[in-house]
Amino acid sequence: MTIPLWLHDQTPVQGTPLAPDARHDVVIIGAGITGLSTAVMLAEAGVDVAVIDADAIGQGTTAAAAGMASVLQGTTLAALRAHHPARLVRAYVDANRAGLDWLAERAGTAAERRTAFTFGRGTDADTALDAVRDVAREAGLPVRVDTPADLGGHTPARAVALDDQIVVDPALVAWALSGMATAAGAALHTGVRVTDVHTLPNGRVDTDHGTVFADTVVLATGTPITRRGLYDLKTRALRSWAIAFEREGDATGPGGMWSEVGAHGRSVVATPVSFGRDALIVTGARHPVGSARSELALAEELAAWARRTLPVGAEIARWSGQDYQSHNLVPFVGGMPRGLGRVRFATGYAGWGLTNGPAAAMRLTDEIRGVSRGDRPQWMQTIGTRLTVPADIGRGIGDAARRVGVAAACAAGASPAPVKRPAEGAGVIARRGLRTTAVSTVDGRTRAIVARTPLTWNDAERSWDSPVDGSRYAPDGVRLEGAASTDLGVRTGVA
Repeated sequence: MTIPLWLHDQTPVQGTPLAPDARHDVVIIGAGITGLSTAVMLAEAGVDVAVIDADAIGQGTTAAAAGMASVLQGTTLAALRAHHPARLVRAYVDANRAGLDWLAERAGTAAERRTAFTFGRGTDADTALDAVRDVAREAGLPVRVDTPADLGGHTPARAVALDDQIVVDPALVAWALSGMATAAGAALHTGVRVTDVHTLPNGRVDTDHGTVFADTVVLATGTPITRRGLYDLKTRALRSWAIAFEREGDATGPGGMWSEVGAHGRSVVATPVSFGRDALIVTGARHPVGSARSELALAEELAAWARRTLPVGAEIARWSGQDYQSHNLVPFVGGMPRGLGRVRFATGYAGWGLTNGPAAAMRLTDEIRGVSRGDRPQWMQTIGTRLTVPADIGRGIGDAARRVGVAAACAAGASPAPVKRPAEGAGVIARRGLRTTAVSTVDGRTRAIVARTPLTWNDAERSWDSPVDGSRYAPDGVRLEGAASTDLGVRTGVA
């Protein structure tokens, strides 16, 4: 498995043991940026809170982030404005500005102020950059057009710039927030896997360490692990790569943080001083989970671009992360359908969780504490009353068609059973009648698991990835992340 740069040579922060049958006002599932921000806000308001995570503090999506907290967000604002009214884009900007300000205050000196750039090269990028500039200004952001010279490359870059954004070490921030939460009275339980969430007769969370009870359960798990609202079908699970390099020689650029227009969606940022080691992080190769012919090839293409374009030296770390994009491009935050007001959630940050996460926490906190709608910030009221527009439905239909197509391709590509033992690091789907099996060989051991959903082999992380709901599984069928809440069964022998 790939390990984010932020976690190298670090000792994970662990929580305390879970006491079965404990009762709390709120139980938060997920100890990433959203869950921890919500825990801090609620605990400091005197609410009895417990946070549960199957891993250590701030692992998962939070640790996989490149550390960029920006309201500019590449081409996000222009994409929103293409299908939504200006007031909704303004509300989205205000929400993320509030999230950024809260994060900067809590991170303190670990938050490093930088200029954010949305950049492109050549005349083909001009239209997209003009749209970013115009929408950002319409939404009240003091952006400017720049022609920076320190990004590198043979073609001059043009950029839309927004000053006073921040870069952080996301793992360090998560650990700091966990300390603030526990100092305010919250309980943090790590290494505890949630298996189910119930709403009747009251809020109940089943785990592999026992059951806990709460008036409210918050799902801060990237995508909800309960399918009450079918949000795995209302969002796209997206995976992208990040590679960290040493700088070449005595090179000092580029400064700031950079997000490229266009299909590749590459970003470049230098690590903050608080990390303690200077490096350039390049991200990109974004794609729906389970859709890549080769994850290794995508990562290699990104590395090759960095070496052609930037003053990079030796590679330090390489990792992949996962996030979710809603079909209407605005995060889903609030009460879970059929959750009886006892289950709340947040998802759909589309890669910008360091600002959207705290903003979601603010909204969740106000809703849980019963703050009247009229007393909430205007951005909460606007986002909370948005309507679905035809473009949202169209994106949903298009993504559903993509899933069907990928599922059909997975079925068509299955090999008749029995299959030969896969080579080391390889995986193959075998089919006998209606029974489908995923077979892989990792570290000299061949395993076969029940493929009850279409799966594709991830040759870089050596996992089985579902192109349907974005769930990912280890070679032995253990769930790694995604909408699924259970493991896949193991078949004896090779199919």
